[in-house]
Amino acid sequence: MSNELEFLSRRVASGKLSRRDFLGRAAALGVTATFANSLLSSAARAAGPVKGGTLKAGLVGGESTNSLDPALFMTQVPFAFGKMWGELIVELSPEGTLENRIAEEIGSSDDAKVWTLKIRDGVEFHNGKTVTAEDVAATLERHSDEKSKSGALGYMKGIESIKASGKEVVLTLKEANADLPYLLSDYHLIVQPNGGKDKADAGIGAGPYKITTNEPGVRHGGERFANYWQGDKMGHADQIEIIVINDATARTSALQGGQVNMINRVEPKIVDLIKRLPGVTIRNHAGPGHYVFIMHCNTAPFDNNDLRMALKLAIDREEMLDKILRGYGSLGNDFPINASYPLFTEIEQRKYDPDKAKFHYKKSGHDGTVLLRTSDVAFPGAVDASQLFQQSAAKAGIKIELKREPGDGYWNEVWNKQPFSASYWGGRSTQDQMYSTAYLSTADWNDTRFKRPDFDKLVLAARAELDEAKRKQMYHDMAVMVRDEGGLILPMFNQFIDATGAKVAGWVDDPHQELMNGYALAKCWLEA
Repeated sequence: MSNELEFLSRRVASGKLSRRDFLGRAAALGVTATFANSLLSSAARAAGPVKGGTLKAGLVGGESTNSLDPALFMTQVPFAFGKMWGELIVELSPEGTLENRIAEEIGSSDDAKVWTLKIRDGVEFHNGKTVTAEDVAATLERHSDEKSKSGALGYMKGIESIKASGKEVVLTLKEANADLPYLLSDYHLIVQPNGGKDKADAGIGAGPYKITTNEPGVRHGGERFANYWQGDKMGHADQIEIIVINDATARTSALQGGQVNMINRVEPKIVDLIKRLPGVTIRNHAGPGHYVFIMHCNTAPFDNNDLRMALKLAIDREEMLDKILRGYGSLGNDFPINASYPLFTEIEQRKYDPDKAKFHYKKSGHDGTVLLRTSDVAFPGAVDASQLFQQSAAKAGIKIELKREPGDGYWNEVWNKQPFSASYWGGRSTQDQMYSTAYLSTADWNDTRFKRPDFDKLVLAARAELDEAKRKQMYHDMAVMVRDEGGLILPMFNQFIDATGAKVAGWVDDPHQELMNGYALAKCWLEA
């Protein structure tokens, strides 16, 4: 039976047998649909990518205010579209190893303070110009400048000097950092002509697709770039299109109706329903992503740690994990690191305790309601999660007032602006990158306004510490500081849950971000 199905799956991959006929034969042989589809996926990968056609994605996370300036990328649509038209210096593989992209080689001095990037020959921008070491250096310079407001600024400030010479770029760091190559995989660091200094939002990169359509908050599109340097690995479809569909029901309907080939952020409460749709496959995997409620530590009433602690103790994490994630995630503990990261250490799990919450709330001296802003786009189930938070806090005598904000503009007008709101983080490649991006005092994306000189010193010291045991203890100490004194309420780590429609092949689970770390449209193809 197994040999027969393998033979038939290869016929499907070569276009000589329909998928429907194959699944019918598999059912007749008593094989489950899941196993049959896995055979088809394996056969498709063995047969190799199919060129041609148009791949479409329906995605949440697009707004009318989105920009093509990589420094300003914040949400899912700019992130995914950026991976189509842009190329990075290095990237993380699904296994967590480094893949050299524009940098052909990366080496360092023995003390990890001086790093040399050898720039690959023959990489071309969409405007026909060759990518040079000067372009790479200018890109890194721009993201190191506070005026750029780059999401990568937090750790880019750790670079003392950037110099281009011939085919090399030499980076001298203020402090040693053995993680530097991983930091350079940040999705903001798309290499642009002259680093984007001339026109940051020009949308000219060296990625697999050249931009043809850019309607922020509506749709984005691209055509295969004929001179892409690794065209055998990415850029299989002739055209790609991202349609912004922020409504979860509309997104699912578009996939079911065949208007799009893939969607992101499937809500856990409808996963079992979607699994029953013909031709649809759920793609879920654990990773560093987390759903959060963030308080500004420098804004009243959240500048009082007793109030922050009261709110942390007033959230029922177990209930939220069960009712919001429905098993597609794990408990959070008010610091942004989980077992996905190297050097992770367990810390005693914080639990729902309305009596202790009431004690800290009374001690804070605050009287009255606490305003929490939330939105459907904050994370899947964010509004429901906010209501659960409101109910569990009420048992501790804390009155949370909810304000449901519109999706369009949420990431520009609410997140990182208002003092208490729902949000999410996709995680980062290393602990240093996560802490440097969101918790250093100087980080532009420090969305909890956690500004502690002693914490900053610990982050810098951990970068320079090459003894693994000492470094692990430093990360433990940092986690405790954020957990007990910061403005982060992290009830749960989420799984990334995407879904693909019929004939989508080439999918590979990637724990780093949703949609194969943003590359699904470039790495997948449509079966014949």
